[in-house]
Amino acid sequence: MYRLAVALLHDDDIARDIVHDVFASLLDAPLEISVTAAYLIKAVRNRCLNYIRDCETHQRIANRYFLENEEYDREDWPDEETIARIYSLVKSEISPQARRVIELRFSEGLPFARIAATMRISETAVYRHLSHALIIIRKKLNENG
Repeated sequence: MYRLAVALLHDDDIARDIVHDVFASLLDAPLEISVTAAYLIKAVRNRCLNYIRDCETHQRIANRYFLENEEYDREDWPDEETIARIYSLVKSEISPQARRVIELRFSEGLPFARIAATMRISETAVYRHLSHALIIIRKKLNENG
């Protein structure tokens, strides 16, 4: 199982964690579950694929919108006038649902999964609302530039 995880992830530590998580999940499982080698291999494989999917989604979002993992110098931050324009655009140009996504993401710092659960929509819908709102804001800021 460990070798499968390493082959899929190319990272020893993460592979070890995933195999550990599979075994730890068995402790919480009902006693009626029949644990076979095939079950364990599939569980490790699925967790590895989920991990890869989550990493790719996170990286894609971070690269496109610079929402995560970016360090900014103070001079890169917008001035007070630009911030006020952004707030005004959010209030006047963005749909109420997209406005709520922006509020939860930027004001409360919630991850996409928590926003989706809070609003009872899919993570894809959260991504789309945020993407659409950011496109509108960038466009309006560049027009008034």
